Amino acid sequence: GIIGELGYARVWLPDAVEAWKPAELTKDYTPGDRALCLQLEDGTNVEHKIDPKTNSLPPLRNPDILVGENDLTALSYLHEPAVLHNLKVRFVESKMIYTYCGIVLVAINPYESIPIYAHDIIHAYSGQNMGDMDPHIFAVAEEAYKQMARDQRNQSIIVSGESGAGKTVSAKYAMRYFATVSGSSSEANVEERVLASSPIMEAIGNAKTTRNDNSSRFGKYIEIGFDKNYRIIGANMRTYLLEKSRVVFQATEERNYHIFYQLCASSHLPEFKTLQLGSADDFHCTNQGGSPVIEGVDDAKEMCSTRKAFSLLGISDTYQMKLFHILAALLHLGNVEVKEISADSSTILPDNGHLTVFCELMGVAYQDMSHWLCHRKLKTATETYVKPLPKVHAVNARDALAKHIYAKLFSWIVDHINEALRSAVKQHSFIGVLDIYGCVVKSACVLSLQHVFKLEQEEYMKEEIPWTLIDFYDNHPCINLIEAKMGVLDLLDEECKMPKGSDDTWAQKLYNTFLKKSDLFDKPRMSNKAFIILHFADKVEYQCEGFLEKNKDTVNEEQINVLKLSKVCLFLFRSGSLTSRSKMPRPVQAQRDHKKTVGTQFRNSLHLLMETLNGTTPHYVRFCHLTPLPGVTTACARNNRIRSICYSPVPVDRWTYQEFFNRYRVLMIQKDILSDRKQTCRNVLEKWDQDKYQFGKNKIFFRAGQVAYLEKLRSDKLKKACVRIQKTIRCWLARNRYLRMRRAAITIQRNTRGYQARCLVVFLRRTRAAVIIQKNQRMLVARTRYQQQRSASITMQRLLRAYQARQTYRKLLYEHKVLTIQRWVRGWLARRRCRRSLRAVVYLQSCVRRMAARRELRKLRVEARSVEHFKKLNVGMENKIMQLQRKVDEQVRNVTSCMDVVTSCVEIHLFHFASPFFCLLSSICCLMNTSLFPCPETKAHAKDSVQLESDLRDERDHYQSLLSEYTHLKERHVDLKEEMTLSMDAPHQDAVDMSVLLKLQRRVTELEQDKQTLQRHLDKREEAQQDQVKNAEKQRTAGRAELDLEALKRQELESENKRLKTDLAELRQSLATVSNPGAKTTTSSPGAKTNPGSAPYNVLLEQLNSSNEELEVRKEEVLLLRSHLVRQEVLKHNKVGGEEEVVPNGTGPWSKVVLLVSQLQVQDRRHEEEVEELREEVLRVREENRQQQQFLSQSLLLPQEARIEASLHHEITRLTSDNLDLMEQQGKQDKMIRKLKKQLKVYVKRMEEYEGIHTVYNLKPRGVAVNFLPGLPAYILFMCLRHADYSNDDQRVSILLNSTINSIKGVLKVKRGDDFETVSFWLANTCRFLHCLKQYSGEEAFVKNNTPRQNEHCLCNFDLSEYRQVLSDLAIQNYQQLVRCMEEALQPMIVPGMLEHENFQGVLGSKPTGLRKRTSSFPGEAVYTVDSILQQLSLFHATLIQHEVDPELIKQVFVQQFYIICSVTLNNLLLRKDMCSWGKGLQIRYNVWQLEEWLEEKGLSDCGAKVMLEPLIQAAQLLQVKKKTEEDAQAICTMCSALTTVQIVKVLNLYTPVIEFEERVSISFIRTIQALLKGRVESPLLLMDAKKIFSVTFPFTYSPLALETIQIPSSLNLGFLTRV
Repeated sequence: GIIGELGYARVWLPDAVEAWKPAELTKDYTPGDRALCLQLEDGTNVEHKIDPKTNSLPPLRNPDILVGENDLTALSYLHEPAVLHNLKVRFVESKMIYTYCGIVLVAINPYESIPIYAHDIIHAYSGQNMGDMDPHIFAVAEEAYKQMARDQRNQSIIVSGESGAGKTVSAKYAMRYFATVSGSSSEANVEERVLASSPIMEAIGNAKTTRNDNSSRFGKYIEIGFDKNYRIIGANMRTYLLEKSRVVFQATEERNYHIFYQLCASSHLPEFKTLQLGSADDFHCTNQGGSPVIEGVDDAKEMCSTRKAFSLLGISDTYQMKLFHILAALLHLGNVEVKEISADSSTILPDNGHLTVFCELMGVAYQDMSHWLCHRKLKTATETYVKPLPKVHAVNARDALAKHIYAKLFSWIVDHINEALRSAVKQHSFIGVLDIYGCVVKSACVLSLQHVFKLEQEEYMKEEIPWTLIDFYDNHPCINLIEAKMGVLDLLDEECKMPKGSDDTWAQKLYNTFLKKSDLFDKPRMSNKAFIILHFADKVEYQCEGFLEKNKDTVNEEQINVLKLSKVCLFLFRSGSLTSRSKMPRPVQAQRDHKKTVGTQFRNSLHLLMETLNGTTPHYVRFCHLTPLPGVTTACARNNRIRSICYSPVPVDRWTYQEFFNRYRVLMIQKDILSDRKQTCRNVLEKWDQDKYQFGKNKIFFRAGQVAYLEKLRSDKLKKACVRIQKTIRCWLARNRYLRMRRAAITIQRNTRGYQARCLVVFLRRTRAAVIIQKNQRMLVARTRYQQQRSASITMQRLLRAYQARQTYRKLLYEHKVLTIQRWVRGWLARRRCRRSLRAVVYLQSCVRRMAARRELRKLRVEARSVEHFKKLNVGMENKIMQLQRKVDEQVRNVTSCMDVVTSCVEIHLFHFASPFFCLLSSICCLMNTSLFPCPETKAHAKDSVQLESDLRDERDHYQSLLSEYTHLKERHVDLKEEMTLSMDAPHQDAVDMSVLLKLQRRVTELEQDKQTLQRHLDKREEAQQDQVKNAEKQRTAGRAELDLEALKRQELESENKRLKTDLAELRQSLATVSNPGAKTTTSSPGAKTNPGSAPYNVLLEQLNSSNEELEVRKEEVLLLRSHLVRQEVLKHNKVGGEEEVVPNGTGPWSKVVLLVSQLQVQDRRHEEEVEELREEVLRVREENRQQQQFLSQSLLLPQEARIEASLHHEITRLTSDNLDLMEQQGKQDKMIRKLKKQLKVYVKRMEEYEGIHTVYNLKPRGVAVNFLPGLPAYILFMCLRHADYSNDDQRVSILLNSTINSIKGVLKVKRGDDFETVSFWLANTCRFLHCLKQYSGEEAFVKNNTPRQNEHCLCNFDLSEYRQVLSDLAIQNYQQLVRCMEEALQPMIVPGMLEHENFQGVLGSKPTGLRKRTSSFPGEAVYTVDSILQQLSLFHATLIQHEVDPELIKQVFVQQFYIICSVTLNNLLLRKDMCSWGKGLQIRYNVWQLEEWLEEKGLSDCGAKVMLEPLIQAAQLLQVKKKTEEDAQAICTMCSALTTVQIVKVLNLYTPVIEFEERVSISFIRTIQALLKGRVESPLLLMDAKKIFSVTFPFTYSPLALETIQIPSSLNLGFLTRV
């Protein structure tokens, strides 16, 4: 009411034009008054009459601080004018289209594109509570997504509203949000596929209405499926209540479905000639509305989009043409004219052109279709007969057939779309998006009503508030009236079954059944063919005419049978067609589905939808039109459920105890304030009526209107305080004015007396100055005369002395020249005598040497004639030597050519990758030279220098972003491999998952094998090239020595051959002596034999032993020759292989083919060699067999002595060959053993190094930072690398560097990748290792600060510039991971600390919150302040300093963190209306000042971090400055240089007064700002990119630490490392 303590209250007056007008009481109201004295806002005084019967007063207005609230439930008075005014303020003045009304999101269609749906907005709402941000469709989607993951329950978003209110577009935005936040991959991007189906669904399901050019004439429920990780995997679309009647009828200014007009607009295309279409005006189905064209829409282009969408979703061209044939046939069917024969019969003329085309397109017989269009078959129990139809029934049957065909076609297309959206992965949960119109909204209202009271009851139970059951408006009686048994629809179906049922009889049944029996049913006064139903919103009148015929909608069964005989449309009536595989069951289809009435179909669809919605948690979005009265009034009617709470004995306004204390502290006295806020609030409120409030555990609940009363008390108290402050200040000002006047009088007196004294002092000073001037003048004249005389004397002396000195100099110069001439002449004469003597001596020596050479020449000629025969004998050996020399030369040339090819390839690749950077560096060098040596064109080049520096910075940013993306993809690859491995081990996987995983596993295995094969070939190629180079060098240095060795060996072999021949002759002679003894021998020893121990046997045995020794020597020589030949063949093979491997210099299938070909060639060569060896073995065995047989046959013919000699000789030969074979095998085994021992030593050494490196990598950052030298791991690794460089072991260097890089990556990823201390520790060591590689590289730019001892430690054998680039990339990855770790730690603190926490309690004020803010009041939540942020930053800084991270890198780290703080804070400020006030600007300024003080304290004030805070500082200033005049607008434009126009306008629109002395920003002022900022060139985005990471640089940092002074602690267990 208006009585009582409110005094002159503000109210709303009804108005015929504006609905409601604000007014204020000018005279206090007392009970019993018949009128109210009011004053409007324009100053007009009016008198409002009070109805004496109802005695109802006008509704009260809310306080100004509650106007424009995000949640309508936060309003103190919730009624129609309050809701209308709140929506007007938000939509018209603040440009906000979304508002909460409890759990319902109310949206107003702006009919224009607004930039609030970008990806940065999606990321801003992701993870936020629903009440923390401004109302948005993304907030509802985020709430549904979180509840699905938290409660393990399916969700539904019910989007309702009138036609054209924006339901379909908002449903698209909700699906886009789910696709973005769930992280769905490109393969499962369901949102893209659902949007791809939009052109099809809009073409076949949307039409132009009087209110919307693209209105959806069907309801759809899209289930977005998620897997166990809550990522989108698929979708399913279900449709409801297709408006089939639009196919045959359209109202004025409306159109049929778009697809028909698209077909007519594309009729000129060649593929559509057979459809025989023309203009849309030529067909009855498309010309009834009289508006066949939509302005701004090209139906031909839309047809192209529709066909493209069909193709994208997998509908082939054949099926597309079938669909177009059916649609064109429907157009022709609508033009079929039925002729009336009599009152009970009709016919179609035989030559009806449109029916002919219809039958041709549908592939049916003309006679059958024309017959059954005008007849129907009736069946009784005994017989069947055909009955003709009157014209009206025939036309209705024709239209029913068209609607039935179109419905079948629509269902078939929807099924195919679902097939394209379906996923093979099992669905774990889903979120449904319901986009529906019409009567189904009543069911959604019932659900939302129940949901509201459920949430309220939960709130009261948590707060332990006593509550009773609330009576609220229930819509179930209206629903039962329509669809219950013997309801309106049931009576309509019953009347349709009656033979003579009509609209009039149905109306009479309704009157008899419901009139005067139901309060929701009524009859119009002036009509007997209409009825009225009281719905939830208002009364609706229905006309009964045509209801029965539209409800029947039955199709002649014989017409369906005719169509089933057609091949064109057979796929539409196929019973085994596509069916939905979704979890939600579809209604059971009857055998004759086409005989169901419209009412029955409506009830079935509605019941199915309600079952689905009841199984999910609903979320509600209500859309309204832009028109103020109809749309918003309907929204207000929907809010009756909130109104019932406000006017029932249940509290609505709710405050936490701290919020109440902060807001109404001014109403308390000092003794009422206690440390316990709850008791403090109790002490204050106990003075009131306890029925007006209730105390909960954490909140206070007030009845409606009490907040307004509290605001009135607070305002009065503040006004009294202001009056007292003004009085005190005025007294203080008057007293200060008096004191100033008194001080001024005293000052004037003092100054006057001082002036007189100063005049006397001036006179005395002038007199004294005159005397001093005279004295000085006289002194100056005398001094000047003296100075002139002195100067003349000195000049004369100087000239005389100079003349004497010149004379002396000329004399000395003359004598010096004479001596010089004499010296040169004497030297020339001496040199001439020496040259003559030298020529004579040389000539004498030449003569003597010529005589000696002639003697030597004669000796050499004699010797040459003596060895001429020897040279002829060795012609063959010289030829072999020449051939070997040629082979060596060819091998050297091949090795040289291979090295040239490899070098050229490397140079080409290096030039290809490094050319952009060299170009930029050269340009920068040129600019630096021009800056060092200025020229007239310096200013012009300075601009180019700035541009090139920016290009270099952009290139660095791009490179680092690619590097981070590569790292992310590589990690993603490893994660996918791990997930596949885990999924392979899981026994509960489905068959489809196992098959997919097995395929992926096989593919990964193949890729790994390919990678290993390529790596082996690469290693072989490198080893072959290295061996070729080494062999070539050895052959160059030792080629001549080998030739000499071969010559010596040949001479030795010839001499040994001669000696062996001599020995053989002696042996034969001795054998002959034994076998044919002389006379002496015969007589002395008759019958003697060659027994063991005899002289012939001993001689023979000695010869055999010597032969064995010679064979051993020859065996070694043969082995040497064989090894030489094998080495030559291997080199030749390596050359061939190298040439073959250099050719395929590419990647992809061709390189694989070439590689396979080379492998096949190698296998062929090996096979040929094996076959050749086997052949040689067979030949050898055959030859031995033949020789054995020949030997046996010959030995049988020989005598006994010869047989013994032959057998001995044969045995010696066999043993020699076996001995050679065994020695060769033993040599191979010895060689293999030496090789294995060498490899074993290498592996043992590597294992020791690996264990040591592993120990270094497992160091704990805290222990190293406290106990050891900072950067110790980096120094240890570099010293190991330097030792490998000193040993010239390239393989060891490569292994050490690669293992270092991979191990650091593994430590950061697998073990402690999210630990800030670990990441910062390895970032510092990576940078130090990189600096060591630069400092000891020997490059002039890095060694200029080194000591001589440090320069001795420089690397000398390897250029590691490429590895420096790899380490730089690794450091960039570490830096980005460090930034992410810091961001994860700071992210929860930024918004609470910078925005939400109030350092000045009770000064800034707060506002009441609505239903959405219920989650913020519970205890136990972490409270973050700006001190929490500073403590975290100090911890980061201390850790970085402890690990001795480079100072420049520390500055870059905190520049990045301050940018994140600024961007997150500003983004939340731009999305939260409750944060845009003067007091919040003061709070932000204070928090920013604390951050700046922290920078000063840490010595980081010059790093650029303050500049990062500039947008936030300017936003806070914008909240605090004056915002009224044009001068204020110009000052704002000048001040806000770091904010974009969109951001400035957004802040001004969001600006909300919290206290009475603030004012809202006018629309005209905002338009002035926009006009002044119109010429700015800036980004159109609203939010800052909070995920942006600036490019990082690693400037070289010199280390004065000497490597020889580093001591390795024994605790590291690196005992195998020794200092050398």
